[in-house]
Amino acid sequence: MSMLTPPGMGGEYRITGDKYPRMRRPRGRRRLVFAVIASAAALGLIGWGTLQLIDVFTGGGDRATAASSKAHCATGASPSATPTTAAAKALPEPGKITVNVFNATPRSGLAKKTADELKKRGFRIGDVGNATSEYDKKVKGVGILFGPEASLDTSLPVLGTQLADAERRTDAGRKGTAVDLIIGTGFKALTSKADADKALAELTGPAPTSTATKKNC
Repeated sequence: MSMLTPPGMGGEYRITGDKYPRMRRPRGRRRLVFAVIASAAALGLIGWGTLQLIDVFTGGGDRATAASSKAHCATGASPSATPTTAAAKALPEPGKITVNVFNATPRSGLAKKTADELKKRGFRIGDVGNATSEYDKKVKGVGILFGPEASLDTSLPVLGTQLADAERRTDAGRKGTAVDLIIGTGFKALTSKADADKALAELTGPAPTSTATKKNC
């Protein structure tokens, strides 16, 4: 075996044998770093999977259903028979309304016949006769319902159920509570009793309103 002394080493180091050592980085440190990174990634995946399993078995998936139910409870509404402001307003019954019936047509006896029918339907009858010159043969429609200003939202709507197409007028200077039915040339008959009763029920009955309902929210 030969003994060589590399130049420049001043003879302090000697290499014996015919093989020279190679300068390599230690492999142990690299393997350790890879092992740490792999372990951390594996632990992260295991933890995430565990949380998903916990959500499944503990009802975590119900959160969306609960949120949907709360939204439905917040927006759900159902009709209830609560009177509206208009329906709650006290309208007079036919028996408390006095109606004067005047004939503005050339047909005789029409005022008396109409007054008798209104009486059968529960209205009080006042004066019956021919219309004044202001209206005689000048009312082209089926008729005019005329009364004091206060009757516009009380007596006239109730009387209007008996003659649906009649014009409604009021006079602020008129006294009393009685109203007039002035029969026009287009009049043929009062609204049928069945239709008039239905219209009266809708006018005076409570109207359904939408109110929110809670469903164990």
